[in-house]
Amino acid sequence: MTTERILAVCRSNWEYRGIDDAAVRDMLAELSAHLQDAEAAGRAPQDVVGEDVKAFAASWARARRPLHHRVLRMGAMILFVAGLLLLVAHLARWAPAVDITPGRLAFWLGITVVIVVLELRRGSLGLGKSWLVAHVVGLPILLLTDALAGDAPLFRLPLWGTVLLTLPGLAYAVAEARAGKRGPVLTADQT
Repeated sequence: MTTERILAVCRSNWEYRGIDDAAVRDMLAELSAHLQDAEAAGRAPQDVVGEDVKAFAASWARARRPLHHRVLRMGAMILFVAGLLLLVAHLARWAPAVDITPGRLAFWLGITVVIVVLELRRGSLGLGKSWLVAHVVGLPILLLTDALAGDAPLFRLPLWGTVLLTLPGLAYAVAEARAGKRGPVLTADQT
């Protein structure tokens, strides 16, 4: 396997695992340097990464982003997406508060979890096919919950509460947007 192919496999694996663009660029630069050093010493790229490049990439991703960091990011992004969905509900009704019924709560939670899981596994949070998949999953959840639990409001969520929900994930969203504006890492062969 060539150095370029190893870097491509690692990049796609790390992006799939939800590692932000800036960290992926740093990891690729570091791996590229290791591979160039090995090549200069007369060793094969497999001496650095082993026979299973995907396993190497996965282990390095876990080492670079420990579980507690991934869980914290996932929780913050779930709150961020939930807040954005609720903000749409506020704007659609042009109301300072939204009634939260069991069906709506289940719908928003279902959509949020599907969007965040699918998009973060892809490596970014954007408008992709996961929004459609989320609604296909969320609508039956809404209907089933309304049928089982009724549609009496559980509580009213004011606009300021919705804004507070978005705050934990806002820092992650801004960091990802800034990291996305930086260009891709160039290997020594590309410079």
